[in-house]
Amino acid sequence: MIEVIAPGPYATVQDLGRPGYGHLGVPSSGAADAPSLRLANRLVGNPEAAAGIELTFGGCRLRFSAGAWVALAGAPCPVELLLPGEGGRRDARAGMRAPFWVPEGGEMGVGTPAIGLRTYLAVRGGVDVPPVLGSRSTDSLSGLGPAPLAPGLVLPVGPVRGLPPITVDAAPPGPAESRPLRLIPGPRDDWFAPGAPAALCAGPYEVSQDSNRVGVRLRGAALERVRDGELPSEGMVAGALQVPPDGQPIVFLADHPPTGGYPVIAVLSPADLARAAQLRPGDAVRFRL
Repeated sequence: MIEVIAPGPYATVQDLGRPGYGHLGVPSSGAADAPSLRLANRLVGNPEAAAGIELTFGGCRLRFSAGAWVALAGAPCPVELLLPGEGGRRDARAGMRAPFWVPEGGEMGVGTPAIGLRTYLAVRGGVDVPPVLGSRSTDSLSGLGPAPLAPGLVLPVGPVRGLPPITVDAAPPGPAESRPLRLIPGPRDDWFAPGAPAALCAGPYEVSQDSNRVGVRLRGAALERVRDGELPSEGMVAGALQVPPDGQPIVFLADHPPTGGYPVIAVLSPADLARAAQLRPGDAVRFRL
């Protein structure tokens, strides 16, 4: 069992989501930065789809009632491990992108990331909350899945019997990427002025503080439309750049609605979706078609 002492600004249980229910109005949800959750799970010998904890801007503190292997990936945070007894001695072996052992009664604290936004904690055996529609993910839009973490909440850990041995000592650091996010034009780019795609890629947009797991709201050059009115609601995908009437684009993330009526000028390359999920308020982002 893992007891939540402090959840930080916003923390949820996430796996790889519940795809296949869009026709019922249910978002896919799941980890916003899926590659980081997959990596954390591999580091402790879990299946990549096992449920872990998604921390938004760190700040979490957890107590373990039984010893467990843990790994962290995603936005890099300082990690503090307090061992039971001996006045809470600190263990310097805990850190990012490498498995480490938390003994029975140990407490782990995750600080604030220097860059990025979302950090993923995997525990060997997975977070074993009851699944809803085949997934243990918290969906902030529909309310499906477990509630966001709160002080005093106790999370069960799944069985470790049958899991492969831990064979990875550490994962190499990921590349520091500052290149623009890549876009695929359309499907509704014909609703915009001919110069709108160039304007989208011409200068940086700033990430708004109103961003969340539904989407990254951007502030910058307004994208001019040539068609009035709104579309009938149509299917939306993660990475879609939907443009409301104010011309300020929104990049849809994991908890995006299955349908929408604002035109989509472009869609992020799937390979860049995880980078978009790590954008934090105040960050500057550029695009390239």
